[in-house]
Amino acid sequence: MSALKIAVILGSTRPGRNGAVVADWVLSRATGRTAAAYELLDLADYPLPHLDEPVSAKAGSDLYSKDHTKAWASKIAGYDGFVFVTPEYNHSTSGVLKNAIDFLYSEWTNKAAGFVSYGGVGGARAIEHLRGVMSELQVAHVQQQLSFSLFTDFENFADFKPADMHTGAARLLFDQLESWAGALRTIRESALVPAA
Repeated sequence: MSALKIAVILGSTRPGRNGAVVADWVLSRATGRTAAAYELLDLADYPLPHLDEPVSAKAGSDLYSKDHTKAWASKIAGYDGFVFVTPEYNHSTSGVLKNAIDFLYSEWTNKAAGFVSYGGVGGARAIEHLRGVMSELQVAHVQQQLSFSLFTDFENFADFKPADMHTGAARLLFDQLESWAGALRTIRESALVPAA
């Protein structure tokens, strides 16, 4: 079986965002893993408008009508799993991340996700909201998460200096994510095999 493909989705496009250094840290901790290839997927590179598809994504990807939706769908379809790097805005995730998720359905389904957050209380409330969204999309979200506090993991709220304990937690997140992503890839592939 080929290596899994995992996208580290940077879920903030705000100027001066802290998420870029957090996502880079996640990628650096994934370097050298053999079960999966991790790559950055920056939402700033996919400037989606506010959801503008006339038909719900649940109705099927063949009904996507916008070129930006089709391009986004094509990109997401190629991954086996995701690490969502999210800020916490007003007790939730960012609007740009929620919007990007809402554009698609089947491209997320039967895949796995892990969560990395940052904020005043570590972004934990953003993750809780994302867990409900992922459940609706039939995405298996792993138990281990990483939450970085702006007060203790950043100096002057800007320079990222994560506590050492996060390295072990990242390793466990990757282990859980790769396990679930591999199992779910098998399920997706078996669905493509015609019945005898």
